[in-house]
Amino acid sequence: MNVTSNYQNLFKKVAEKNNFEIHNISPLSGGDINDVFLLETSEKKKVLKVNSASKFPGMFEGEMAGMKKLKAAKAIDVPEMIGVYSEENYAGLLMEYRETSSQTEDFWGIFGKQLADLHKNSRETFGFSEDNYIGSLPQLNNNHKNIVDFYIEERLQPQFKLAKEQGYSLGNTKQFCSALYHIIPEEKPALIHGDLWNGNYLVNADGKPCLIDPAVAYAPREMDLSMMKLFGGFSTSVFENYFSKFPVENGFEERVPIWQLYYLLVHLNLFGTGYLSSCKKIIAQFS
Repeated sequence: MNVTSNYQNLFKKVAEKNNFEIHNISPLSGGDINDVFLLETSEKKKVLKVNSASKFPGMFEGEMAGMKKLKAAKAIDVPEMIGVYSEENYAGLLMEYRETSSQTEDFWGIFGKQLADLHKNSRETFGFSEDNYIGSLPQLNNNHKNIVDFYIEERLQPQFKLAKEQGYSLGNTKQFCSALYHIIPEEKPALIHGDLWNGNYLVNADGKPCLIDPAVAYAPREMDLSMMKLFGGFSTSVFENYFSKFPVENGFEERVPIWQLYYLLVHLNLFGTGYLSSCKKIIAQFS
């Protein structure tokens, strides 16, 4: 098998725990954090994501909890999660493999409507059952009744703190946060993907959208919509179909930079100064 020998014991444990034989292992495109493998087994194909258990504690447990919550909503396709396994210093997340195909003609319309159905899943408080990760950074999910409190305390403040520790000067963040109470409308928490850029969905075998690699929470639904607009790659018909099924409050377009700030701060803290000017501009705009 042409794979990293360090993972052999983890592969063996996964096979034993699930009572299947692994016939072949091949690498799939992953990210900076995880190595991803396609396992051809005696019981269909599986995907195994592997990373350092000590470097990213609880990452796969959080991802599995989020994916299970998305799947339970029965709004949009997500792969089934099978289990989290650890061996030596490695952790693995085993999941169902999704065959891919070409988009159906109405792919983007379906995407918009299914995302709206997902966001209609709600609960009383913002947050989630456990903390998780956004990229390789921890993401806090303590419960809040107020939408702005959640966004400031669980999303912005940890990124502001990390940016400051790395020597970045962002401007008047306190004034920016105070302004949000007058800008962001009250709305129920929505079950969101949480990291919905164009690399985090697949086109499944039926030609329909399938979500992967989430940072799930019950959170402001405009966060997903704003992230989709940040790096592009989504047709305008996604938004048209979404809004027709689940309209947003007036002034959404003006609020988009507010939600994008969180994701830009994450990129600043992960990848460096290339994102600093965008962060400072948004903070100054609303301060």
